[in-house]
Parts: sequence; C-alpha cells; structure tokens
Amino acid sequence: MSETEANKDLLEALNSVQDVKVGDVVKGEVLAFDDSKQAIVGIENAGVEGVVPARELSNREDNLEVGDVLDLVVISKIGSDKEGGSYLLSQRRLEARKVWSDIEKTFEAGQTIKAPVTQVVKGGLVVDAGVRGFVPASMISDHFVEDLSQFKGQELEFKIVEIEPSENRLILSRRELVKEEREAKKQEVMAKLVVGDVVKGKVARLTNFGAFIDLGGVDGLVHVSEIAFERVNKPADVLKVGQEVDVKILAVDVDKNRISLSIKQTLPQPWDKVATEVAEDDVLEGTVKRLTSFGAFVEVFPGVEGLVHISQISHKHIATPNEVLKSGETVKVKVLSVNATDHRLSLSIKALQEKPAFEKKEAPVKKESKMEIPEEETGFTLGDLVGDELNKKD
Repeated sequence: MSETEANKDLLEALNSVQDVKVGDVVKGEVLAFDDSKQAIVGIENAGVEGVVPARELSNREDNLEVGDVLDLVVISKIGSDKEGGSYLLSQRRLEARKVWSDIEKTFEAGQTIKAPVTQVVKGGLVVDAGVRGFVPASMISDHFVEDLSQFKGQELEFKIVEIEPSENRLILSRRELVKEEREAKKQEVMAKLVVGDVVKGKVARLTNFGAFIDLGGVDGLVHVSEIAFERVNKPADVLKVGQEVDVKILAVDVDKNRISLSIKQTLPQPWDKVATEVAEDDVLEGTVKRLTSFGAFVEVFPGVEGLVHISQISHKHIATPNEVLKSGETVKVKVLSVNATDHRLSLSIKALQEKPAFEKKEAPVKKESKMEIPEEETGFTLGDLVGDELNKKD
C-alpha cells in the first residue's frame, strides 16, 4: 500500500469516528472485567472505551463473556481527556427506556398491564412492571384493605393512572378494575338466585340493623329480625365476620341491587318442638318478654311464647301484670293448654303457687235508717207511735 493510500484510509477512519454524547444509544464490545466486576467495553465507531458497572447490567457478569456486544446508553463522561476519556454506560437503563416507551403506548391506548407485587411499603404496594411501579393503598381495592401483605408475590392487573419516565414515576391502580369485576360478578350471581332457595354464604359485615352476607361476589342483607327466632339485640351477639351460614333467599331486586335473606327460616321451626315435647300440665321455665294489660307473654323456648292471662298470674287480685312481674324476669309456668298448629300456648303462674288460706270476711255493718228506732231501746213499736199521733188529731 502506498503512503497516499495509507493516509486516505487513516483519514476515512478518523472521519468515521463518532462523537459520544450523554443520552446516546451505542454498541459496546466487552473487552474485560475489572476487580469491581465492571465490564470494560469498547464503544463501536467511537474509538474510546466505556465502563458498565455491575448494577447497570441487565445480565450479570456471570452471564457475559469477553467479545459479547451490548446495546448501551451513555450516562455520563468520565475524565476530561478528550482522546483517552471514557464513559459511564448502562444496559439496564436502556432497557428501562424501552419499557417506559411500551408503558406510554399502553397508557395512551387505555390498556392495562400485569405485574407482580414485590414489596409492601408504608402507604401501598411496589410492583415490577419492568420499571418500578407504585400502587397507593387507596387504589388497591374498591374498599379499605387493612392487611396489604396478602398481595405480596401475586401478579395482578393494573390500570395506569400516572406516568412520568423522566422522574421514574409510575402510579398504578386496581380500584376501578376490582369495582368492574365485582359488578360483573354481582350481576352474574344475582341472575342465578331463586327466591325460596337455601344457599351458603359468609358473614361480610355486621351492623346494628342486620348482617351482610357474601354470596360469592354479591352481598345480601339478613335483617336483625331474620337472624334467629329469639330476639336479637345486636347481630354481633350471635354472628362473627367470616362465619359461614345457610340463608334462605326472601327477595331479589335486580334494579335496586338488593337481596333479602333469612337465617332463621333455615332453622328448625320452634313450634315443631312444642308439638312433640310439650303437653298439658307440664312445668316449664321461661322469661317474661312482654307485659300487657291482659297478661304476660313468657318465652319458654327460643321463638316460642305463651300467654299467662292476668287471672293466672297471682291468687291475689291485681289490676295490672306490672304489679308482680318485670320484663326479663325468669318464672316457672304450668301448661294449661297447647295448640302448636295455631301457635298458641296457655300458661299459668299461680297454678304452681300455694293457694292462700281462706279468710272469713266480716259482714258489713248495716247503716240504720233515721226512721228506725230499736224496740229494745224505746219499748214502743212504730204502730204505737203512729197511733198516738192520730189520736192527738182527733
């Protein structure tokens, strides 16, 4: 090769050398690994070397070999020597840039992404969407979730709420998705419910007026009056959240999204027990539930009340049952008559009490008339007195 040709080749080589700028995407051939496990690479068409720290490698150094060519992004320049200067490069950030680009396209298309939950932190969840994503606690579900640890390790579907690649900011939410899923499930379940059927459910929430039962995607209400045959003051007294129960479907209102349920109608009827276990003259123990002007209603079995007529409360005359009984009081009663078919039970309290000894009453003193004059005191009869008066007139 002549000197002229050599100079020409050198000139072409120099002209082919590209300037390296921060943010450029370059190719780098792995030349070696230093003691810090950093990859030393030669930047293609630049005539300079760069360094890729171990943390900036997507594939750790164990998976790399000398001679491998990597796509890299220039992070910064190291040193000030123009000819011998080198650059800090990253494989991981270049791939993240591609991920951000894909996520932006997904966001613009209104689509969702799936990502595993990697951490539970204060205020929410951290997910790996190729880049770090954050799900605020308020956006995890359509209701408050106390224990977030249940989501760790799960791959979930998310809606992109906010994206800012320059700040590595990715905010995700599954609240709307859960709401939509729950609504679809609700409509599906409601369409299968038949009034009169008995189904299984779990107690989801308790209130003062009843219990909400999860029927598998839709909640129905058991009013407090439909929990048991006996009186229930608070549902929490007899039910617990998470408890599995049998419920009877009383009504389904699709338009208002309301399902009315009953627990007590799945239980044995209390009056069936009366028909088989209670007979006339039996002695039972019960609780005074209600007092009226004509008597007292006593509960002898859960859901079974009998009437103690006011005349059967005491041997003594009483004006009202309140004089001798209190609501909530425990009393013993004797069964006078049983009619399980009509749900009637006549009871007596006084029949179990000793009858007081008979007390002889004194005859009332008769008031004397002004015209009456006792014969033994005057010695005259009424006829004598009248005769004397007549004689005087003659």
